Amino acid sequence: MGGISIWQLLIIALIVVLLFGTKKLRTLGGDLGGAIKGFKNAMSSEDEKKAIEEQAAQQPAQTAAQQPSQTAQTAQTAQPAQKAEEKKEQA
Repeated sequence: MGGISIWQLLIIALIVVLLFGTKKLRTLGGDLGGAIKGFKNAMSSEDEKKAIEEQAAQQPAQTAAQQPSQTAQTAQTAQPAQKAEEKKEQA
């Protein structure tokens, strides 16, 4: 009544196997599986590229925020060295 029963599916499968043969169907299934696997790999590598680009975009902003503090730290470490050199020159 409008639906396909299991017996009808089995008859269709039997006709397909008789027409094409198991070897050809196995090859077709392998090719289809390889295509699906390649598609999944392409999609996952594309997602990874987007994630890397987003990290790269965020990294310069973080680096710019850290640079002033690094400059201050460099100035603080340079002051004792300059004072030591001045004392040597005075002596």
